[in-house]
Amino acid sequence: MTNAHAVDDRTVLDWPGPGPLNQTQATDAAANDPAGQEWQVRVDLAACYRLVELFGWSDLIGTHISARLPGHEHAFLINSFGMTFDEITATSLIKIDLEGNVIGESPYNVNKAGFVIHSAIHQVRDDANCVIHLHTADSMAVSALSEGLLPLNQTAMLTTGDLAQHDYEGPALYLDERERLQRDLGDKHLMLLRNHGTLAVGASISEAFVRMYMLQRACSAQVRTLSMGRPLHEVSAAARASTEAMGRSPTTLSRYGQLAWPALLRMLDRRMPGYNI
Repeated sequence: MTNAHAVDDRTVLDWPGPGPLNQTQATDAAANDPAGQEWQVRVDLAACYRLVELFGWSDLIGTHISARLPGHEHAFLINSFGMTFDEITATSLIKIDLEGNVIGESPYNVNKAGFVIHSAIHQVRDDANCVIHLHTADSMAVSALSEGLLPLNQTAMLTTGDLAQHDYEGPALYLDERERLQRDLGDKHLMLLRNHGTLAVGASISEAFVRMYMLQRACSAQVRTLSMGRPLHEVSAAARASTEAMGRSPTTLSRYGQLAWPALLRMLDRRMPGYNI
């Protein structure tokens, strides 16, 4: 595959590939976190990875989710590159700073594109304590349409008023793309990465997950709706405006996420346990 950018005139990350996947070598985060704050973020983030796998949104070892650490505004957790999402645990997550330096000891490595995308958002959005990036089949399909996501249903309208767009520049391996990711996202919580996938941010892991859930559902519904080849029924402008305003509210999906998260964890405990080790 030919890269759209010349490597010799841009800053590109040159990190090694996957490291040894020996779970027993992972840093014991709990032992170095007396207050338990980092450990709780680790557990919730590992759960988020498992949920993405459970909902069928993963892409082998690609895509990534990050979470900022309490008291460490310039550091965040991200997945170990080379592990599938059903393998992710609290201790396997890697702590890195905004320059890409690994904090502490870890036998694992980080996805280059994951660092570029997530560091871009964490650099400028103090409210983005969690960032989720996916490329599901339905979201890639919608991202390739000239019209993008359409306000075809209630779920879509809860996202379309808070949805940004970013044009595809090739694999996100180049640091200068961070400026354009930041500019295009602005103050929104969702972004359609053209010909690529989706991105969601939230003040909490639960909020980011619920926002991404809504966006994924909207994309899937659009793919199904347009596949029927039938005339579309449009909602009124007033109904669309009020629904989009609800989706933009800083509390609507945040509160929904707070309510849903404990239930989602219980579901994980039944169907995919082991994330909290």
